[in-house]
Amino acid sequence: MKISIRKAIAAGSAVALTAALLSVAGTSSATAASASPVTGGTLEFYTNGEQFANLDPQRNYTGQHLAFTSAYFMRTLVSYTPTAGKDGFTLIPDLATNTGVPSNKAKTWKYTLRDGVTWEDGSAVTCEDLKYGMSRTFATELFVEGPAYPIQWLDIPGSGGESSYKGPYVKTGQDLYDKAVTCSGNTITYNLKKSVPDFNYYMTYQASGPVKKSKDTGDKYDLHPLATGPYKISKYEINDEFVLVRNPEWNKSSDFRTPYPDKIVVTFNVAEDLRDEITLKDSKPNAVNLDGLAPANNIKAMEDPKMADRRWNLFDPYVSYVTANNAPGHLDCLLVRKAIFFAYPAQALIDLNGGTKYYGEPGDGIIKPNLGLDYAPTTGNIHDKNYKIEGNPEYAKQLLNDAKKVCPATVKRVTDPKKGISYYRTDTATSKKVATIVGDGLKKAGLVVNVSYKPSGTWNANLEKYKTETDLFGSGWGPDWANASTVVPEMWGQGCCNYTSNMKATGAQAASYKLFISNVNKALNELDRNKQASMWKKLNQFGMDQYWYVYTAFTKTQDYWGSKVGGVDFWDPQGTWIFGNLYVKK
Repeated sequence: MKISIRKAIAAGSAVALTAALLSVAGTSSATAASASPVTGGTLEFYTNGEQFANLDPQRNYTGQHLAFTSAYFMRTLVSYTPTAGKDGFTLIPDLATNTGVPSNKAKTWKYTLRDGVTWEDGSAVTCEDLKYGMSRTFATELFVEGPAYPIQWLDIPGSGGESSYKGPYVKTGQDLYDKAVTCSGNTITYNLKKSVPDFNYYMTYQASGPVKKSKDTGDKYDLHPLATGPYKISKYEINDEFVLVRNPEWNKSSDFRTPYPDKIVVTFNVAEDLRDEITLKDSKPNAVNLDGLAPANNIKAMEDPKMADRRWNLFDPYVSYVTANNAPGHLDCLLVRKAIFFAYPAQALIDLNGGTKYYGEPGDGIIKPNLGLDYAPTTGNIHDKNYKIEGNPEYAKQLLNDAKKVCPATVKRVTDPKKGISYYRTDTATSKKVATIVGDGLKKAGLVVNVSYKPSGTWNANLEKYKTETDLFGSGWGPDWANASTVVPEMWGQGCCNYTSNMKATGAQAASYKLFISNVNKALNELDRNKQASMWKKLNQFGMDQYWYVYTAFTKTQDYWGSKVGGVDFWDPQGTWIFGNLYVKK
């Protein structure tokens, strides 16, 4: 899944792979209070962002926002258990009566919708609503940010990663979709073109959930998705606030959720200094900081013993990264990408964010050690004898000199003050500090960095556009579930979020990428889990050898809440709060 916008802002850091990383899946914090939960009151959240990245179920793909929406107003057939530690990865029925019934070697999956589930308008949630919701994933003219697994999985013809079905608005291939997803009463059946043993994990995503066709407003649905949970939207104004109130049509007997607050308010566009002041002074004791703090204030808060019961410092599930655009006319030369990697000032970035104690450590791939079976240390990159955590500009200069013989035009461009390396960042104070450090570090190797700042609230929504324009930008990724099948294909292959443009490579690089994709597809179809894990390790090594990412980091998260917020705990599947457990103390 995509990283939260706060982590996307800070992406660009992360070596010694510690034991703590290996146990991240079982990590949890102490709860904010041992008292029994209290019903009532207003629970508040505040953020510097001007809006949610996405609320539309087909677009929602960041851990924090998935956790928030699923806790309060958007339900799916299957959910994760809302508890801390490794038990949080356990699947439980939500809209369905069970977690799915597979057959035909996991090529067929059936779910039966439970009774008593309603929309906020009082109408029943139906099998057809579920079918229609998933169909929107295929409307790629509108929805490109979310998890697009059904396009790869459903038994619908297609080629080159494209489906012959074009979604419910265009309706091309509708008959094909109607055969792949069928309804019989309250039972929905998904027919897949290949075995997908972990299909039920995908069903935790809202992209698999229901959308009522008569209420669908296309790309405007993002502003007011219809609720199926205990709350509904009463207000959503960008740069202002978002308000949830109790949903009178919600049926407790059909749901495991226990809603505590009477009202939930998210305040947008809070200035960074004001946001930090609210947290440090506890001036909104019933509120949660959705962003974290600026680096200096983060260290201050972490070192303050009076804030010990209002914070945590944990390894998150994410790998932060800086991706290189491999397309012709951009960073299409391996030696140039490699030079950027070795010049990268990792230590300064880590220090900016509180050192390894608070930020994390340089990563050696896109598979984090918390995936256990699928992780193995790579060779090269941070394990290369020429790697220096503070950056090695002299070695980077050697690589650029060698590159002049291979790709002189690319070298000329990235060292030209009038052109240079295009680098897109979010428009925040912390992000600007990161950009300055990166620019100064690469400058020592003779590289020129030209930074463009983009609004943080619309960052994720514009990634498809940005990836074709910029040479570098930072973001992050966590596994959608405990298998690198949700990492390698998505980040470097033909999945949703490959921002490297490696598929546009030419010549020898194009041939090697074709082989890479062939091996990715073999790994996806491998049912022997141990063999599959070995394949993911080799593919992780290949991508790092290509320096598709010029920087990766195995990161930590620090989060803060007010003194009157109870029920606080860390939810490992999404790397954030268990929002549904939060309550306001009396």
